[in-house]
Amino acid sequence: MTRPTRDDEQAARLHRAALRLEYGTIGWNVGEAVLTIALGAVASSLALIGFGSVSIIEVFASGVVVWHLRPGHAGSSRERTARAHRLVAIAFAALAVVLTLASVRELVTGRRPDESPWGIAYLAITALVMFGLAVAKRRIAVRLDSTPLRSEAAMTFLDGVLSTATMLGLALNAVAGWWWADPAAALLVGMAAALQARENWMEAGDPAVVLPTGGSEI
Repeated sequence: MTRPTRDDEQAARLHRAALRLEYGTIGWNVGEAVLTIALGAVASSLALIGFGSVSIIEVFASGVVVWHLRPGHAGSSRERTARAHRLVAIAFAALAVVLTLASVRELVTGRRPDESPWGIAYLAITALVMFGLAVAKRRIAVRLDSTPLRSEAAMTFLDGVLSTATMLGLALNAVAGWWWADPAAALLVGMAAALQARENWMEAGDPAVVLPTGGSEI
């Protein structure tokens, strides 16, 4: 029996660390989706509801990376991963259309959302968590030379940016009475979702994200 080398042991530790980060991201995003959508419904905040909807899609995206990180899937998941990228792209595109239309309607009708101090506080915490997870994932992705993990780290970073933008929109509505800041923040989320749809669709057909049968790619 061949004994594992030091490089093999290090790679295994990195895989386990990456899995812990992904499971942590999935758990946080599930709670994030439930809480922000509930808070958005109470405050009639389109931005919070849209942000929670993005979290649901990010759970699926993290699941794609888990496929690659778990043993036994490196060689057999090429087509499955490409299909998952396309499904994520379609989901993001649908979300972008819905949020854009709803945001424009809110801006035209001038409907004013209620204040949501709990939503502001939670989004501030979320931004810190997501930026921290994104940095940790990026470091491991570079060491493992993993394109899927690196791509998902960028999505986690985007989540931090979106939470910050949404928080600012809610704060402006609460402090300055700028009611339009809430649908404007939702429109920003929709634009980001459209960009993610485009990137995921391109990655589905990009040879760079198709894993080789050997090497250190996940």
